[in-house]
Amino acid sequence: QVQLVESGGGLVQTGDSLRLSCEASGQTLSTSAMGWFRQAPGKERVFVSGISPNGESTYYLASAKGRFTISRDNVKNTVYLQMTNLKPEDTATYYCAARNSVAVVSAARLYNYWGQGTQVTVSS
Repeated sequence: QVQLVESGGGLVQTGDSLRLSCEASGQTLSTSAMGWFRQAPGKERVFVSGISPNGESTYYLASAKGRFTISRDNVKNTVYLQMTNLKPEDTATYYCAARNSVAVVSAARLYNYWGQGTQVTVSS
């Protein structure tokens, strides 16, 4: 069983940066596609970014492209989401997810493991 623990969220101002981390335990993630999702109150969980097992392929929500960077360290079993130039519309709970597959997908239902989430609040 895989456990995912996110950290790094917080309250920031427009234009600030944050780096989210997702550390896995219980199983190596070196063969797993990983994703970051976010969910604002009253809204659906949305795919933000994903990364292939070897880190060579990355994918982003259109509004995140150019501002967010996903990366992973398979030795540390950790995935990161560097977020820059944050905007109030980025406010949400951010979740890390892992798949029992090498393919990155945007559908939340296709991910097998989830973290508990970390809150990101961007004030204007």
